[in-house]
Amino acid sequence: MTSGTTSPADRPVLDAGFVASALGARLQRRAGATSEGIRFTGAAIDSRVVRAGDLFVALPGEQTDGHDYAAAAVRAGATGCLVTRPVPEAESAAVFLVDDALAALQRLGAAWRRALTGLEVVGITGSVGKTTTKGITASVLSARYRVQANPLNYNNEISVPLCLLELRPETERAVIEMGMYTTGEIALLCEWARPRTGIVLNVGPTHLQRAGSLDTIVLAKRELPEALPSAADGGTAVLNADDPRVRSMASATKARVWWFGTSEDAHVRGLDPESRGAEGFTFTLAYGGDTRRVHVRLAGRHLLSNVLAAATAGLADGLTFAEVADAVEALDVPLRLRVIVAPGGVTVLDDTYNAQPASMIAALDLLDEMDGRHLALLGDMLELGKVSVPEHERVGRRAAEVLDVLVTIGDHARAMGQAAAAAGLSEVTHARSRDAALAALREVLRPGDVVLVKGSHALGLEGVVSGLTGGSR
Repeated sequence: MTSGTTSPADRPVLDAGFVASALGARLQRRAGATSEGIRFTGAAIDSRVVRAGDLFVALPGEQTDGHDYAAAAVRAGATGCLVTRPVPEAESAAVFLVDDALAALQRLGAAWRRALTGLEVVGITGSVGKTTTKGITASVLSARYRVQANPLNYNNEISVPLCLLELRPETERAVIEMGMYTTGEIALLCEWARPRTGIVLNVGPTHLQRAGSLDTIVLAKRELPEALPSAADGGTAVLNADDPRVRSMASATKARVWWFGTSEDAHVRGLDPESRGAEGFTFTLAYGGDTRRVHVRLAGRHLLSNVLAAATAGLADGLTFAEVADAVEALDVPLRLRVIVAPGGVTVLDDTYNAQPASMIAALDLLDEMDGRHLALLGDMLELGKVSVPEHERVGRRAAEVLDVLVTIGDHARAMGQAAAAAGLSEVTHARSRDAALAALREVLRPGDVVLVKGSHALGLEGVVSGLTGGSR
């Protein structure tokens, strides 16, 4: 791990004076504790997760108003509050009264990022796999640098400024994911975060209902490579050579392009992947004239692309091939999909966080790699717009190739079950509720079975997982 590029005396301080200066014209007045020496360790918008030293930002919401919780945030340890109206109960802390709390948060996050002159940011976007790749990339870069990456899926106009305000002056690399619903959003995130490296993983129909078309999603994701510095200024675009839509983005960036994937023209390649089921997978990492067989201790051969993206970012940032290969073999990153051995000898694949077509197919592929009889509870994939029916049918056809038993839940998932049955899967059931789904699975499960539970988060299928595992997580 290298040393920082600035001495402690040269490093900026996130204190009350910095906040007031950064807010500029948005700051209407100050109240409460007024010492310029009051320091902040980060920012929070939820009083329940406030840490000592946080700046609490009172945002208005559809259901609640953050101002109602400012006093609770101060009691929890917040040393400052960013508000749009006075909150006398919170004035034991520093209070910054602004015209627009969200705009002020964004301005403050951008100002703090600009102050961190020894920091370089890696931005990550893609329709599937951003959070996982963020964790893997942070682990790889940690072989040489001081790295920060928020473990949550903070990737929008509220959470990216919060990520920026968590960054410490001694940090050398920050890995930040960038999400979107339509065009213009990633460009704004890049304006605040100023990434030097940008990773684009893939393009798919996630949020298609809001974006309107795949072409719009391509344009939106392309904003990351477009925002990067030129190659002469150290800009690096890490692009998936195996995704034609991502390939098209190379012409939109002035940065140096590094390709990753299985394609022959990729700079960093993954060859001959071999599944080891729940124990992960092996593959040959190839870059230039170097090759090495590595074991990834993360379940799912579909993660090859995520690992290659992170490896490429590391190599592009000066790590040696050996450093990257060692880091890949040492990966211990928490995944959304969890493998749980339940009472009675049943293995449960808990992938209940969310669902899109690519991640649904990937989860079925992992199930296919595991020993035992294969069962699944699959639910709706939401926000697919006009492609909802064909995408549910596509997943259903893959399910018929993998599964012995399929239970579906949700209005959209009916098409999935119908397609699976039409493709030859005989044991297909549609459940009208979570309780009915749990009962249907319990009726047919036996020792040695592997069951996948996956669907959009709104379905609350984690309750079914708890029912299958006796609460084991």
